[in-house]
Amino acid sequence: MQNHSFDAIDRRILEHLQEDARISNADLARTVGLSASACLRRVRDLEESGVIERYATLLDPVVAGMPVSVFVSVTLEKQVETGLEAFERAVRALPEVMECYLMTGDSDYLLRVVAADVAAFRRFLLDHLTRIPGVANIRSSFALNQVKYRTALPLPGNP
Repeated sequence: MQNHSFDAIDRRILEHLQEDARISNADLARTVGLSASACLRRVRDLEESGVIERYATLLDPVVAGMPVSVFVSVTLEKQVETGLEAFERAVRALPEVMECYLMTGDSDYLLRVVAADVAAFRRFLLDHLTRIPGVANIRSSFALNQVKYRTALPLPGNP
């Protein structure tokens, strides 16, 4: 997919939707200075072009009962395409894995995993992650405090 070029109105629409995806089209239009029909047309264009991928509800992990956040570095026995695909397929099926990235450097993958407590993470590790074929090494680091967390992307063209 190619990069999308944003004008000032697109940026304002996206900034407001990233802050509050439930904003009504009428309120969004008023905020960005468009008619409701023009605003809706812009939002639909952003959806169809893939800039807006989906809408989501963000939960507070502590209130939702998943306060433990663990960063897990995984090294595979071999970095062959079939092994990478098998690992990625297995990880996609694990709901505790919130993010997974193929990495350069010392490990092959970096995962962010959430759990109810340390015992739950231990069960996840022993019952799931260590059983994925091809996993050679796992290193875990527990997050002590979340300093910053954003879901809104900084958009090109902003000062």
